[in-house]
Amino acid sequence: MQVLVIGAGVVGLSVARTAALAGHDVTVAEATGGIGNGVSSRNSEVIHGGLYYPTDTLRARHCVRGRRLLYAFCDAHGVAYRKCGKLVVATNDAELAKVETILEQAQKNGVEGMEMLGGNAARAMEAELFCIGALWSPETGIIDSHGYMRALWGELEDHGGMIAFETPVEGMSFKAPHWQVRFGGSDPGTIAFDAVINAAGLGAQALGRRIDGYPAGKVPRLVLGKGNYFGFVGRPVFSRLIYPTPIDGGLGVHVTLDLAGRMRFGPDVEWISEENYAVDPSRADSFYARIRTYWPGLPDGGLVPDYAGIRPKLRGPGEGQADFMIAGPADHGMPRLVNLFGIESPGLTSSLSLADEVLGYLET
Repeated sequence: MQVLVIGAGVVGLSVARTAALAGHDVTVAEATGGIGNGVSSRNSEVIHGGLYYPTDTLRARHCVRGRRLLYAFCDAHGVAYRKCGKLVVATNDAELAKVETILEQAQKNGVEGMEMLGGNAARAMEAELFCIGALWSPETGIIDSHGYMRALWGELEDHGGMIAFETPVEGMSFKAPHWQVRFGGSDPGTIAFDAVINAAGLGAQALGRRIDGYPAGKVPRLVLGKGNYFGFVGRPVFSRLIYPTPIDGGLGVHVTLDLAGRMRFGPDVEWISEENYAVDPSRADSFYARIRTYWPGLPDGGLVPDYAGIRPKLRGPGEGQADFMIAGPADHGMPRLVNLFGIESPGLTSSLSLADEVLGYLET
């Protein structure tokens, strides 16, 4: 089968690699000049445990299964990661009750090794931490996300697939038995494919509206949830990820580490109307206030603007968390077409598991 995957982010590359391993002839169309230049390049590089998501949602199922697949993939392909674990901390009684509900949810989701700790036990692990209790997730880790994407790309090419860079998709139409896909860029034209997967991230909805005959009501709205990060100017004081209790739209301003040993804080949630990756230095005020609830020792002047990412959300402020949306033929009535909408966190962790499900839509 001639398969087109649109978008060379982590999910698109995972889908393309899985399809190539299954014997399909795979092409990836990427609008930019490289892999992972959108949502995939601007996240916290965390391998999530799968704690928070309601049972039986796509996010819960794919995060837990995807995490296990991802660690195995990293081991097999030499991708750098560190299973550092994370603490979800409570600094008052109300937060402690919330953390206990997270433990219940994690256990329902089949997350391994979860443990509730008292404040003294948590501080014994992280001396700078303040909390009255914490939830320990030993399966959470950090990953070299670009190394992971390069490994996916390499395996795609090893099995005959290819990426066409600077090749935007301008539209497509189904003319039995093929999809006729119109490409722009320096070498525009129309090419026929048997199947198409839209993994365009922030551009997925706009692309969905450029599919001739696609039901307009089946394209969900796109809500831009910007997440700002601030770096810490000193030496890291934590060796594990530290998360506060979740907030509306995200998991709260947490301590994130990278494999180079740097410590950062973020992301917050800033609802925006158009793409903008500048970090407003004035947002540091709210970061100091939130971080000092669990790290009172954060010094003045310790934070500097770092970077920002944008989550392709399906719901806005106060509307709760939406699930991933995998729109296959049964959802929209068009053959061998899968649109992936709202693939935000934990999209990286879920990517290999998502790829298996997407491939299943094409082979039915």
